[in-house]
Amino acid sequence: MTSHTESGTVHCRAGRPAPAWAVRVAHLIPLVVLPSGLWRIALVAGLPIGASAYGAPVDPGLGERVYIVSLSLVSEGLALLAFGLVRPWGEVFPAWLPLVGGRPVPPRFAVTAATTGATALTLIWAYAAWGVVVDGNDLAFTPPGFALLLACYAPLLLWGPLLLLLALSYHHRHRPAPGAVDHEVSATHHGVS
Repeated sequence: MTSHTESGTVHCRAGRPAPAWAVRVAHLIPLVVLPSGLWRIALVAGLPIGASAYGAPVDPGLGERVYIVSLSLVSEGLALLAFGLVRPWGEVFPAWLPLVGGRPVPPRFAVTAATTGATALTLIWAYAAWGVVVDGNDLAFTPPGFALLLACYAPLLLWGPLLLLLALSYHHRHRPAPGAVDHEVSATHHGVS
């Protein structure tokens, strides 16, 4: 794919459509994040989810409620960004962004951002899972409440690895074909701008 920018620079894109499996993975990522967000919202709403073994309902203050709901919304929003690795809208920066708006997303930037995010998510949730293995139910949840917590948060262990699969697929689709010439690099190399 070739696109022209306002400066007249030609960007050759070796991108090919995402394979069906990658599209399915992109759809799966928001679904593995959703249960934990719904669990947090149920907590804020005061639903009986077994969050206290002592019978007293958990009652977060207003600041905590805003934080918990915001965390759920931001997490789901970040999960939805995975679609940018399989959809055309992920190929161009949004027009409202200063300096880069409307320009093609450099594949190296997309792959680096996705790989960094995948690595961070894998480490965060692996650390959390290790804490559960070591400490068990140290939150004073009822046994059914703790089981529900685990069922809602365990899918998050998949978020990082799934995102890494998408990053690898994106990289594979956007690398230049053997023998292809990147016109932008070629023009720069020959002193043409």
